[in-house]
Amino acid sequence: MTDQEIKKNIEKAAILISQNNNDRKLIILGPTSVGKSSLGIILAKKLNGEIVSLDSMQIYKGMDIGTAKPSAEELAVVPHYLIDCQPLSEKSNVASFIDKAKRIESEILNRNALPIFVGGTAMYIKAFVDGLFEGPKSSPELREELIAIANERGSEFLHRELLSPVDPITAKKIHPNDLFRIVRAIEVYRLTGKPISEQQTQWENKNTEYRLIGLTMPRELLYKRIEERVDKMIDSGLVDEVKKLKSLGIEKNKTAAQAIGYKELLSYLNGEFSLERAIELIKRNTRRFAKHQLTWFRKDERIDWFDI
Repeated sequence: MTDQEIKKNIEKAAILISQNNNDRKLIILGPTSVGKSSLGIILAKKLNGEIVSLDSMQIYKGMDIGTAKPSAEELAVVPHYLIDCQPLSEKSNVASFIDKAKRIESEILNRNALPIFVGGTAMYIKAFVDGLFEGPKSSPELREELIAIANERGSEFLHRELLSPVDPITAKKIHPNDLFRIVRAIEVYRLTGKPISEQQTQWENKNTEYRLIGLTMPRELLYKRIEERVDKMIDSGLVDEVKKLKSLGIEKNKTAAQAIGYKELLSYLNGEFSLERAIELIKRNTRRFAKHQLTWFRKDERIDWFDI
């Protein structure tokens, strides 16, 4: 399937969605590289909408190429929020992100416009729609201990050896590279003696205030688009972007430094492996992330799926 055919399919989906939306607030979700941003812009133009990003990494200034932020031209077409608005020195978390998104939502509604939320960060979307799990207060000492282990042995080690044995349900939902959520899940278990999966009962009553639109495409095509996107990011200067961010201290922000594309290139810049190997890992990890996104989203029966 050509890019032009994919573009036409996105336009067809936009027509179908806009014809029977009835002013419901929209959330456009799906795996990386599937066309969420393009659909969001088309719908915003049709429905007097304004776009709010629900991507946990696009919020950071300077993380442009690797997070596939909308271009300057796209940002000029319709208003966008929660993109390129937070310095790397300020760490973001789910609670603060959701609070910002909710405030922006109210402002958009007050302007009689339609909020259109776009993103692929499953945990953030879930928390935004259904509420945030309120667990025990964090333990700085325990977090420091777990992050030290991750720095030495990798987030995958925490996921495999410390989280999976005590909470396999949560482990299946969290990507092995998602250090923040892995640490939080282990922390909740250590502090309460109960897995976080047993404590998230408030999510049983699902919110229907939002219309959830999911985009998908054949896996072979999706993986091909992912690999092409990674090559394009490298050609567009992703290595130089990561070099600059490294000089600005991105490694002090553990969440940002774990982002796919940045983690692998930081390892390359630190002499751990070659650039070719870094690119291979970015492609592999992005494919795995896309599979994880689809696995998570497929469990939600509220999502109205469109094949692109």
